[in-house]
Amino acid sequence: MIDIRRLRAEPDAVREALAKRDAGLVAEVDRVLELDTVRREAIGEVNELKAERNEASKKVGELKRAGEDADALIESTRALGDRISELDESVRASEEEIRSILLFVPNVPLERVPAGDEEYNEVLSEWGEPADFDFEPRPHWELGELLGILDLPRGAKVSGSAFPVLRGAGARLQRGLIDFFLDVHTTEHGYTEWRVPYLVNPESMAGTGQLPKFEEESYWSERDDLWLIPTAEVPITNLHRGELLELDDLPVRYTAYSPCFRREAGAAGKDTRGLLRVHQFDKVELVRYETPERSLAALEELTREAETLLERMGLRYRRVLLASGDLGQSGAMTYDLEVWAPGVGSWLEVSSCTTFTDYQARRADIRFRRAQGEKPEFVHTLNGSALALPRVFAALLETYQERDGSVSLPEVLHSYVRIERLSPS
Repeated sequence: MIDIRRLRAEPDAVREALAKRDAGLVAEVDRVLELDTVRREAIGEVNELKAERNEASKKVGELKRAGEDADALIESTRALGDRISELDESVRASEEEIRSILLFVPNVPLERVPAGDEEYNEVLSEWGEPADFDFEPRPHWELGELLGILDLPRGAKVSGSAFPVLRGAGARLQRGLIDFFLDVHTTEHGYTEWRVPYLVNPESMAGTGQLPKFEEESYWSERDDLWLIPTAEVPITNLHRGELLELDDLPVRYTAYSPCFRREAGAAGKDTRGLLRVHQFDKVELVRYETPERSLAALEELTREAETLLERMGLRYRRVLLASGDLGQSGAMTYDLEVWAPGVGSWLEVSSCTTFTDYQARRADIRFRRAQGEKPEFVHTLNGSALALPRVFAALLETYQERDGSVSLPEVLHSYVRIERLSPS
């Protein structure tokens, strides 16, 4: 959530930054500022009227003690109380509307973020060389079927489209990838591993920005009012919701594996085959709490931690800086990591690494104090996929495929999967 004090202090700068996302957001900012003016003026009048009522109450007491008539003054004091109640209701209504608007207003993009839609995303770097084939590479869904490790029809039979099933060595490869990612992050990158619930309450979804904006894209258990997580970011970030941390507690570095559930799996006919867009998928997530001055440096570190995994698997990838119109609701700046999948001839996003500045922390009330007696500040939260499994799985099959459909796995995975080569049965 945007800091309303920032709106008051820098209204033009906030308007300009949000207009990079959507010109219609300027009207939302103006409405918040209008309501804030009404609220503050009402609070000022309430304070004056309360002081006036206190003086009148004292005078009533004096008149009564002197045996004089105080009825007119009592009636005047009652009228002051009625007016105070009216103003209190105005303040409450203004505050509720301000909050309801700000829950939908996205984060302010950082200055480094280019303006425009996804066409203005900037490719910052590339790593790795294209795989060299002397045959036409197959897409991963053909390889998966040939190898007997991917069963899309049975997944559709059990749950519907976009719910793939992995079998045998495919399931083992998925499990090995998860263990590999977690081991690197916990033993080399300094993260603490968590096992988190896959159902969370509305407060947790709102704390990270999924509610109310993305209600229609999320799975909801109505009977219990619990939501299936779209990413482990939601439960991990909310672990310290409503808490006040000390400076020595920072940075917080947490990681977790979880399945992820998303109702929206992509536009019809666009990148929907195989594992490219699915309703349920596995992912290892990184989450950080940092001091504000460390936010951008931490984003670079977190992104490199995700890139390390791709490099060790020998997958060609690129880093992309997202333009303002392509940012998520809560993000202030995001790097996407995309791997090259030669079978489908496309770059596939396998990670988004984002700094949310204080946007999520303000919604979830996660603060820290630099020293005893100092005013608490909101932490800056960051998260990154490291990595999302379906497209990594697809890129591995397509990158390391051979003419007969076999796939030789990169050496770094041998000890985790206990299979060096997948062959057609």
